[in-house]
Amino acid sequence: MELIAGDIGGTKSWLAWVTGEADGVQRLRFEQVYASAAFATADDLIRQFIADAGLATGPDCLLLALPGPMHAQHVTLTNLDWTLEAADMGASLGIPRVRFINDFQAAAAGVATLTAADVVAINPQPVEPEGVCAITGAGTGLGLAFMLAGESGRYRDFASEAGHIDFAPANATQARLLEWLRASHGHVSWERVVSGLAMNALYRFMCAEQNAVPCDEPVDGAVLVARAESGDPVAGAALDLFIDLYGAWVGNVALLLQPRGGLYVAGGIGVHLQARIQSARFMAAATDKGRMRGVVERTPIFLITHHRLGVQGAIATAFSLT
Repeated sequence: MELIAGDIGGTKSWLAWVTGEADGVQRLRFEQVYASAAFATADDLIRQFIADAGLATGPDCLLLALPGPMHAQHVTLTNLDWTLEAADMGASLGIPRVRFINDFQAAAAGVATLTAADVVAINPQPVEPEGVCAITGAGTGLGLAFMLAGESGRYRDFASEAGHIDFAPANATQARLLEWLRASHGHVSWERVVSGLAMNALYRFMCAEQNAVPCDEPVDGAVLVARAESGDPVAGAALDLFIDLYGAWVGNVALLLQPRGGLYVAGGIGVHLQARIQSARFMAAATDKGRMRGVVERTPIFLITHHRLGVQGAIATAFSLT
């Protein structure tokens, strides 16, 4: 099988061309990362990837992991102005088989491809064999999927749109944040406060809290970290707030699913803020659950440091379906 597998994100898209050999061995033929916003449509992105690969044979299968609610292989992406239909895409590109899955469903499938070197224990607790597993994480948006062991012991992956659950503040500062965001957005989801998209809002909220003048340009995560490292107290306070919120979200996932098989934190933000996520502050926020504190404390929580998780999960999913 000549497979193109892709992990499509609001910021970047990671694509890989893999050949499935007769002996079951998978061989990577070409791989590339693109800025998603550089393309008007997903079809344009795939055409560019095929052209860049320059291979004599064409793909006979395309599997894309996509951020957004999916129905009958149709999806409008949450943080990218693309609408995709699998059948239409196959006809447009001349690819016989096209299939879509949720991006965090692919991340969940990718967990099985990781090694011990690809994760860091945030809350080192015993892992329950065949226990429920979950994966969540902040990238451009916020995602969550969970995994259940089947009769054979092999895990099945289930997507969700949990990042769009109503945000609930844990203290007075977060309550003011909720009202501040509600004035602009109406509905305020967890993705509004725990994601790459949230960084600019958190910075500007903290400027308002501390009577500071914000910079003129939008602030993304990288700029926020750089400003904090240069001694900007507002940027540092915004990052502290982000860690409090991220930890609270992870604690919520622990209560929701009780993933004794492992709760995995994924996404590029976690890698860039690894030291902060490994700090006591993160777990203090995660375990601040009143009477249910012990449930979170007993949950094994891991930070995924591997950069290729999504595309590995998309590849694994595609070959599991053949």
